[in-house]
Amino acid sequence: MTASPRYTLNRSVIILHYKQPVLDWLLSADPEPLDRLTLEELGQDGDAFLIPGDLSRYPVNNEQDAIKWVEKRWRLFFEHCLNNRLTDESLWPKKRSLKMFRNWLSIEYRSMVWDLANEPLVVEDWENENDHDDEIMH
Repeated sequence: MTASPRYTLNRSVIILHYKQPVLDWLLSADPEPLDRLTLEELGQDGDAFLIPGDLSRYPVNNEQDAIKWVEKRWRLFFEHCLNNRLTDESLWPKKRSLKMFRNWLSIEYRSMVWDLANEPLVVEDWENENDHDDEIMH
């Protein structure tokens, strides 16, 4: 079967899903709220994050490992999610914590990442998003 997946990446995947407190915050903090925004709409096309897989220096072998890995870096993920919704940091909740992160977001984990494309992977550095010279082919 030539069309079957052949290559896996040495990564796992997590997807952060918004919970009701994120929607409540958005509707109260956004200066131009979308009145009819629903939790379902908020969760459409969410970000997926590649994290170390079981063959890496910092192995993530199962869901519990993934949750520990993410929660060690909760601030980075939380701020990314807040920034995706409101870029004005003055509107963000002031006293963010791991407990708040857990109440606002859930973690979905997948252990396998299959590469079905024939093209090389391209890594784009968003720190310099206007500078296309920072793309790296893998």
